[in-house]
Amino acid sequence: MSSTGQPFPDRMARLSPAELKEQLRRAIRAERDRATPRARARAAAGFAHVVGDLPQVREASVVAAYVARPAEPGTVPLLERLARRGTKVLLPVLGTGLQRDWAWFTTAEDLRVRAPGRPPEPSGPTVGAEAVAEADAVIAPALAVDTSGARLGQGGGWYDRVLTHVGPRTPVVAMVFDDEVYDAATHPLPHEPHDHRVDIIATPTGWQWVEGTPRRPDGA
Repeated sequence: MSSTGQPFPDRMARLSPAELKEQLRRAIRAERDRATPRARARAAAGFAHVVGDLPQVREASVVAAYVARPAEPGTVPLLERLARRGTKVLLPVLGTGLQRDWAWFTTAEDLRVRAPGRPPEPSGPTVGAEAVAEADAVIAPALAVDTSGARLGQGGGWYDRVLTHVGPRTPVVAMVFDDEVYDAATHPLPHEPHDHRVDIIATPTGWQWVEGTPRRPDGA
């Protein structure tokens, strides 16, 4: 691993991209597990402001997001902020295997754990896998992301399949902690052909476009 403070596999290691990803996942999850509840709550509040104030999210009528697991960047304050201002929010509903579906967020109190080990989900009816095509912006979970938009997910492939339903002009925002943003020039994350890149990187303290993402004329 790298000694720069960010977990990173030895460049000389003869590992496949899939093996490199697993090394990184284990290391980043271990780092996340060290965060205190207070630090997680502070980060969740930061995400609610940073992501909620993104022009691409603020102007959206429909946002596809997710409910974070305990060690992930917290999303409930963000979901509540979006709902309060009238944004419709789609949340994932996980079926068997890699089955994909969505349901509408109403309130945090409505969220239910439908199966052990899964994040809470809306208790209302599902609306189909293709509903994500309605989203004007997508907020995706990540363990890390680099400045070229390469996203390291949890390893199940769920979001890479989801993003095939997203329109080409719909911005995808990856939420990670500050030290999980990697410089693609020096520490590029492993990337495979089926992996979908993201457009925007959001942390509790700010956001940035990924390299090479087309901008609107107003820069937003």
